[in-house]
Amino acid sequence: MATNLTAPQITVRSDVAPIQRRTMRLLFGTQIIGGIGVTIGISVGALLAARIAGTAMAGVAQSAGVVGAALLAVPVTRIMARHGRRPGLVLAYTLGAVGGVLVVLAAATRSVPLLFLGMLLFGGGTAANLQARYTAVDLAEPARRGRQLSLIVWATTIGAVAAPNFAALADRATTGWGLPPLAGPFAFSAAAFVLAAVVLLGLLRPDPLLTARRLAAVDAPVPPAAAPVGVRAPRGAGMRLAWSVVRGRPAARLGIAAVAVGHLVMVAVMSMTPVRLGESHADADVLRLVGIVLSLHIAGMYAFSPVVGWLTDRLGRRAVILGGVGLLLAACAVAGTAGHHTPRLSVGLVLLGLGWSGTMVAGSTLLSESVPAGVRPSVQGFSDLVMGLAGAGAAVLSGFVMQIAGYPVLALLAAVATVPLVALALRPVPTGAPDEEG
Repeated sequence: MATNLTAPQITVRSDVAPIQRRTMRLLFGTQIIGGIGVTIGISVGALLAARIAGTAMAGVAQSAGVVGAALLAVPVTRIMARHGRRPGLVLAYTLGAVGGVLVVLAAATRSVPLLFLGMLLFGGGTAANLQARYTAVDLAEPARRGRQLSLIVWATTIGAVAAPNFAALADRATTGWGLPPLAGPFAFSAAAFVLAAVVLLGLLRPDPLLTARRLAAVDAPVPPAAAPVGVRAPRGAGMRLAWSVVRGRPAARLGIAAVAVGHLVMVAVMSMTPVRLGESHADADVLRLVGIVLSLHIAGMYAFSPVVGWLTDRLGRRAVILGGVGLLLAACAVAGTAGHHTPRLSVGLVLLGLGWSGTMVAGSTLLSESVPAGVRPSVQGFSDLVMGLAGAGAAVLSGFVMQIAGYPVLALLAAVATVPLVALALRPVPTGAPDEEG
């Protein structure tokens, strides 16, 4: 699967625009397919896990998918660093499909270890969807990076909204195949991941990352005897290399911090909101209310991302990151003081989604343009690893905080977690710091 970087391919910037348009159309379509695959499985994952492993383990099984997405970002981006975006995305979707099949087998055999392994690998679908946003900016014009990244994030909305409605249909359609109840959606998820992988394998040519590296080499020529800097990542590139690059670049550190902290705050508050609703509503009403509130929250996360991307390009990355933090703080204040007033809690969750969108889009854009093309996949994988682990940790700790101190204290602690990010965003950039390369 290695690519010959010396082959005569695109090396003139005037030829990039049609490649970028084609890449964006392809990513938009596969992001919808992949989004459906992720959400249709997640929508029934907790229920299936409760039937196989018991209610107490249902949340742990769901968290396995989050941890899997974070951990799988490491090998996926290592492959991208050596061979380009296409094989990395294909691998991630393929692992997600294998995970879906293993979950189906776990349901048929009632095997708890197989269930956890399947959910771990199922996170490959999420890893692919996250990496797609970075693929969108490899060849984007600097003035349009935020908008093009946000457009791919927005495509997730279509899959996230449509997929839960397919879950019941998928379950009914597979009963004739002899599959256990709730296993059908994971079979459909596996099929969706395979479809996305096949489309990318056949059509994502030329590879946008390899093309960006060639252009970087043309723009910064080196003597013939020297290695072509930026064309190919050094062998062994991984998390240690990523950290060494990020450590010396203030903008890259801010980008990773924005993505991780925004995700941590969002997961901490969002994950306990259904429990908060369950404290004041009967079982017959709580599922309906949870569906409405979380749908509004998802709309806040994704529906306005093109606007957030436009503001990122118009106002600057740091300004939008700070604006996202302001929305997160407002969300914590509104949700934490809402009591059992569901409309006010819904407003808080919408603000929470908008704040996440601001830190995610602006932070990802800033990170991508702050590091050289040669090490960009490794740094982006490091960012997704940190983000995933931050979200998983927040999900686990929020349950303990909720049980010991309650929802208002959880919201307060989530707000306090933004303080280091604000300090980093307001810190002056040292003169000559390598903040915006690539």
